[in-house]
Amino acid sequence: MAMRFDGRVAIVTGAGGGLGREHALALAARGAKVVINDLGGARDGTGGSSAAAEAVVEEIKAAGGEAFANGASVTDAEAVQDMVDQAIATWGRVDILVNNAGVLRDKTFAKMTLDDFRFVMDVHLMGAVNCTKAVWDGMRERNYGRIVMTTSSSGLFGNFGQTNYGAAKMALVGFMQTLSIEGAKNDIRVNCLAPTAHTRMTEDLGAALPLEALGPELVSPGLLYLVSEDAPTRCILAAGAGGFERAYVTLTQGIRVVGPDAPEQIAAQFEAISDRAGEVVPESGMAQGVIELGKAQKAHS
Repeated sequence: MAMRFDGRVAIVTGAGGGLGREHALALAARGAKVVINDLGGARDGTGGSSAAAEAVVEEIKAAGGEAFANGASVTDAEAVQDMVDQAIATWGRVDILVNNAGVLRDKTFAKMTLDDFRFVMDVHLMGAVNCTKAVWDGMRERNYGRIVMTTSSSGLFGNFGQTNYGAAKMALVGFMQTLSIEGAKNDIRVNCLAPTAHTRMTEDLGAALPLEALGPELVSPGLLYLVSEDAPTRCILAAGAGGFERAYVTLTQGIRVVGPDAPEQIAAQFEAISDRAGEVVPESGMAQGVIELGKAQKAHS
C-alpha cells in the first residue's frame, strides 16, 4: 500500500532548498499540507529572503498541493510560535515536524570563536527545541505526532573542523532519545535522520565525494518513513545515495573493578571493557545504572 499523508499537516524548516525542499515536495506529493519555513539566509546564517520558500510553495501549488511560506528564524521562539499558530489557523493542527534548518561556520576549534560556536548550537539545537516546543502540547492533546531531528555523521562520528556543528548534531540525538520516551504514551514518535547529500551545505567537499550520486531526493524516502503512520521511534536513520543504515548508541557488557588499584585495573583491562560482544542498546539512561548495580550485586552474592 502506498504511503500517504492525506489530511496531515507538516512543517519543514529550512525547506527553501536542498534537503528541506525535497522533503517538503515529497510530503506534498503524497497529500500533506506543508508549511515551507526558511529564513532565506546564506549558508552561514547571515541575511534573509523569502524568495526560495515562495518558489517551493509555487512548485507545490502547481502540482495541486497546499502550502504556504514562512520566514521565521528557528532561533526566534516567538516567531516560531506564530508560525505554528498560523498553521493551526489555516489547517487546524500540526501532525509532522521536520527540524531541518541549519547553518555552517566551519573552522578548527583553535580558530573558532565562541560566537560562531554558540550560533551554530542556537540554530541546530535550540532551533529544533523552539519548533518542537511550539508543536508539542498540540500533539499531546491530539495523541499523535511525528518529529524528525536532522542529525549528522559529523555528530555521530566526528568530522575535522566541525566541533560546533558536530556538538549540535549529537545534542539532537540526546534530545530525540528523551523526547521519544516522554512522547510514547501520546503516540508522538521522534526520530533522527543523518543524511549525506549534495546541497549548498556540502558544496565545499568537491572531489572528496561523488556528488553526482548524492542527490538530496535520495534521502527523502527515509524521511517519509520516519514521519509516517507506521514510523518507528528512537531511530537514527542514516541515508545517502539510495543507501539506508541505522546507527545506534550502544553499551558494552564491561567489567567491574573496585579498590585502591581500580585505575590500574581499568588500564589493564580496557580491552575487556571495550569488547563489543554482547553489547546492548539501553532502553533509557537508567539502564546503565541497572547494569552497573547488577555487577555489584553479582560480586556480593
